[in-house]
Amino acid sequence: MLRRQFLQSSLAVAGGLLIVGCTDGGSSVADGSGDADQREWWMPEEGDPHKRTWMAFAASEAIWGAELLPEVRRNLATIAQTIAQFEPVSMLVPQEDLEMARGLVGPSVELVVAPLDDLWIRDTGPVFVKGNGTKAGVNFNFNGWGEKQDYDQDALVADFVTARAGVESLPTDLVLEGGGIEVDGEGTAIITESCVLNDNRNPGWSKEDVEAELGALLGLEKIIWLPGIAGKDITDGHTDFYARFARPGVVVAGYDPDPESFDHDVTTRHLEILKTATDAQGRSLEVVVLDAPGTVRPEFESDDFAAGYINFYVCNGAVIAPEFGDPDTDQAAKEELQRLFPDRQVVQINIDGIAAGGGGIHCTTQQEPAD
Repeated sequence: MLRRQFLQSSLAVAGGLLIVGCTDGGSSVADGSGDADQREWWMPEEGDPHKRTWMAFAASEAIWGAELLPEVRRNLATIAQTIAQFEPVSMLVPQEDLEMARGLVGPSVELVVAPLDDLWIRDTGPVFVKGNGTKAGVNFNFNGWGEKQDYDQDALVADFVTARAGVESLPTDLVLEGGGIEVDGEGTAIITESCVLNDNRNPGWSKEDVEAELGALLGLEKIIWLPGIAGKDITDGHTDFYARFARPGVVVAGYDPDPESFDHDVTTRHLEILKTATDAQGRSLEVVVLDAPGTVRPEFESDDFAAGYINFYVCNGAVIAPEFGDPDTDQAAKEELQRLFPDRQVVQINIDGIAAGGGGIHCTTQQEPAD
């Protein structure tokens, strides 16, 4: 099953719409100063130092199809090799694919044999947190994005990775995927309601229930809720294709300018919410929008092609971002990301196979913070 519909981003719009239930752009979930030392557990920002990146080499013909599969595997290898220039990469791989994976990724990537269903370790893997000099991995009970895809093996990935990392596993009754939450490392998160407050994951949970649980698990003091949109892609509208923190106080967001698109109204509302929001420290957000490519390479173009630049990945010393063959928007995206991340190298790579399946670089990675 393909993972995401195409989400285009373009020029930002002005707005003053308030988030439902809160007039300052979010909800407070805990008392505190934002000092990580005062929170038992807290989820670091993606830009904080990493110990390694985790990935999963698990594309199958049953899910991806025979025509797309070879390109998807090459894309996974390219992502892993690129990140490995900046930090260690550990890639899970089924036993039957071990030899093939080694031939593609080469010696720079550690391969770890594990049973898998698919490649989206952002969602299946643990969400790493830190606290009081130690580290842990939260198992958010992956259920195939609301039982839309087989997940028997992928449901075991979070605890497998946590054990392999040698850290404590934190249990919860909440069902959440890593792609559904974006944090600034200072107590603020952006989450889509369509994903987390969905009966296919968390029946009976209220917004307040979720806030209390995530406050304890991730050290959150405020959640900025975006509506998202359910049922249009397999994830029900993950945050990491709508809004990303470049750093505390700065958000990169998506906007679909096509009034006929299902994402037009919802991305318009998202921008209005973000432009009126404040974070846990009381700062108004700077909202930056990256234009989507006007054209993509035709070989893998489809209605499901995820042709947006927001699903980038921040690793030690670099930002790994896609390029789609549009010289104008590829260059503009690279220059804007370089402005947002002045101390990192921006590296653009071709991920057309993965994009054709509706995903991106961020979806294929999960950071483990440094000790």
